[in-house]
Amino acid sequence: MTTPLPATTTATKTAAATPRLLVPFLNLGHALTHLIMLIFPTAVLALGPQWHLAYDQLVPASLGGLIAYGAGSLPAGWLGDRWSRRGLMALFFIGAGAGAVLAGLARTPWEIGGALAIAGLFAAIYHPVGLSLLVADPARLGRTLGLNGVFGNLGIAGAALITGLLCDWLGWRWAFLAPGLLSILAGLAFLALVPPLPRPKPAALAAAQGPRADQRFPLYLAAALLLFIVCDSLVFNATTIALPKVAEYHLAGLLANPAGIGGIVSAVFAVAALAQLWIGHLIDRVALPRIFLPLAAAQIAALLLTGLADGPYFVAPALATMFIVFGLIPISDAVIARNVSDAWRARAYAVGYVVAFGVGPAAVPLIAALYDARLGFPLLFPVLAVIAGGTLAAALALALAAAPASVPPAPGRAGPT
Repeated sequence: MTTPLPATTTATKTAAATPRLLVPFLNLGHALTHLIMLIFPTAVLALGPQWHLAYDQLVPASLGGLIAYGAGSLPAGWLGDRWSRRGLMALFFIGAGAGAVLAGLARTPWEIGGALAIAGLFAAIYHPVGLSLLVADPARLGRTLGLNGVFGNLGIAGAALITGLLCDWLGWRWAFLAPGLLSILAGLAFLALVPPLPRPKPAALAAAQGPRADQRFPLYLAAALLLFIVCDSLVFNATTIALPKVAEYHLAGLLANPAGIGGIVSAVFAVAALAQLWIGHLIDRVALPRIFLPLAAAQIAALLLTGLADGPYFVAPALATMFIVFGLIPISDAVIARNVSDAWRARAYAVGYVVAFGVGPAAVPLIAALYDARLGFPLLFPVLAVIAGGTLAAALALALAAAPASVPPAPGRAGPT
């Protein structure tokens, strides 16, 4: 009789079969997908004066890109479970880069909106497909997701700084052209350096992931997770898109150029990015509800404090808010990774991200509606605090359900403890 391999042995073999450069490219891809999607919120500060259009007239141009970013996730996930995930990742790099290049060549708001929609459609490939490749080693799930999350958040942070610098040095067009060309080159390098990827064997994955991975995703868990995704997506998109303009309003007497504003916003995002390393470390050691509940409650308090702060004093609560917003991201990914088999995982991530990116664009009209040319955003953060109440409700539901998959596997065991 053959003795089953323990999870750690199976996971080690799974990791050993992974091409050496795959994870670095996946981390780079996470940075680029967020960088490309967040060029516009800072570039619009330089674009407005050149095109003689107000902020609330230009910001809707980003709506098509955000919708495509969400709508594209579902077909990308479906293809990721049926076609070459390597081929889809190459398509992501090259297609998203081409969309950014087209945005840099745009001459009207309609043209830049169309180019951003193309970029968003191809950028949508990353999360369902890239994450499915990334979580092939369940034994290091938290650390892998945490590190990958840091790269994604560095892309978010770098978007404001890089865009601001390029706008000042070379003009707003190069803020799109440079990252777009970099992404295209990365796609060509990915095809050249990463060999075709073998599909993991279902039996090996089932042993590594534990008994829950091949069962139906519980309805109560799906409902709580979807509530979390909806509320968190609105808060995430609203804060990341509006923060450059919020910073410009609060720091008007100190900084007046896009590079300076971009530097402050990038510093906030870069420090907040470290949250995912910490949360990833905790995911491997602590039950998810014990992480989720305190973060969800703290997010409401941080948003309210950010709304109350004025002048340069807004930076500290804004940093706390973004630290929590970024820290919440790996939790939903970990729940899916521990409950869904590899054969369905790309589609499960796709459903989550199509909801996230489908709801996320609602942040754009919300920002435009709550913006006041004289007073800035007096109601934005209180409204977001109310929305964050849904995240807290989801955390409470998950805690009360006490899903076994929310507890990390113990060393040498096949499933959650």
